[in-house]
Amino acid sequence: MHQGLWAKAAACAQGIAARFESPNRRVVRLLDAGRYAEAAALAEQAVAEALEKNPNHRNTAKSLNNLGEVYRNLGRFDEAEPLYHQALAIDEQTIGPEHPDTAIDLNNLATLYYNQGRYDEAEPLYRRALAIYEKVRGPGHPETAANLNNLAVLFFKQGRCAEAEPLAKRALAIDEKKLGANHPDTATDLNNLAKLYAAQGRLAEAEPYYTRAVAIRTKRLGPNHAATAQSRGELEALRRARADQPVGS
Repeated sequence: MHQGLWAKAAACAQGIAARFESPNRRVVRLLDAGRYAEAAALAEQAVAEALEKNPNHRNTAKSLNNLGEVYRNLGRFDEAEPLYHQALAIDEQTIGPEHPDTAIDLNNLATLYYNQGRYDEAEPLYRRALAIYEKVRGPGHPETAANLNNLAVLFFKQGRCAEAEPLAKRALAIDEKKLGANHPDTATDLNNLAKLYAAQGRLAEAEPYYTRAVAIRTKRLGPNHAATAQSRGELEALRRARADQPVGS
């Protein structure tokens, strides 16, 4: 009986919390859940209200950024770009060019350019964001690792493997130390390094990284998660390629 009362109380508390949750937080939660249509409607409303209330406030920049992220995930790149630019301009003016939120703006805009294949435009934005995080958060912070990974993936996409490798290794070292050897972000680092080695034909070096990534993702995300399936498929493809290699290669 007491358990039932506690359950009702908990449900009531969750309902109250949901009602008082900010629109921006709800948009982020819907984005994380992949519920883009719902996120779009809420984000559009949040932007309209924010622009009407105070067009140059940092909360307005967050709303603009969130709507940009929704549109980017929906493939509506042309609509996302001006939102990112507007958010960046507000944050640079209100909180400064070296604030972590400004780095988020830079990262989001860079990722949009990356998605569009505009690599030359993405690189300086990723570099600026990385410099901000290294200065403000520190060179060994997980957010710095995430930015190192962004730049490494960009270089990999351009075939600049020699430049990508030290960045990817540094990201892995940070995340293993700060987040732990079995964290999902560590699995992402491992998968990125494995993919980098595999692309260079360094299959024997790539396999243990893929193996670790699959194990972590299976345990932490579940065997049917998209990221787990991706790593598992890439590992299986690598093993087939290794089996086809001449002996001694």
